[in-house]
Amino acid sequence: MRSRSPLRSAAAGIIIAILAVLVLAADQLAKTAAIASLPAERVVPIIGEFLQFYLVRNPGAAFSLGESVTWLFTIALAVVACVIIYLGIRRVRSRLWAVVLGLLLGGVLGNLTDRLAREPGFPVGHVVDFISTPWMMPAIYNVADMFIVTMMISVALLVLFGLRLDGTRETRASRAAEADASDDVAAPHDPGTR
Repeated sequence: MRSRSPLRSAAAGIIIAILAVLVLAADQLAKTAAIASLPAERVVPIIGEFLQFYLVRNPGAAFSLGESVTWLFTIALAVVACVIIYLGIRRVRSRLWAVVLGLLLGGVLGNLTDRLAREPGFPVGHVVDFISTPWMMPAIYNVADMFIVTMMISVALLVLFGLRLDGTRETRASRAAEADASDDVAAPHDPGTR
């Protein structure tokens, strides 16, 4: 069952590309502004303890994990970006999936850009983090991280609610039909029985 007419592959790709570029630009502009205006590793209260800025350069992943293997994060980000681009070109026909994947790709590209272009250099650059919400979590993050986390939650919800990349919805009937079809393929056929 389709809720709306499916997108053509070119339309899905355009949506993904535009949103990715917008998120990448917002992330890099925010990081550039943070570097230019914030003192390093000093709390700058914006809204008390609700929102603070705290500029750091993170060589690792979340909570600075894996600082000695920064290049692995660069490879992981590049692989995720390639998978999203592949899906966008080949499989996505749903507007909602195109939006979610476009925003996710923008976040991934934001942090990948830091890994490739920031000091200490390619491919081990440190990610610029500056947003702190101590009431919610102890991590310091950036605009790209916000899109990565929220869009990964969105991906999980889309899967949970059965919306496929092609825009069709998975229902109990469609799951049963697919199971029957896979059983028919898996079961050997005896030409002597009718």
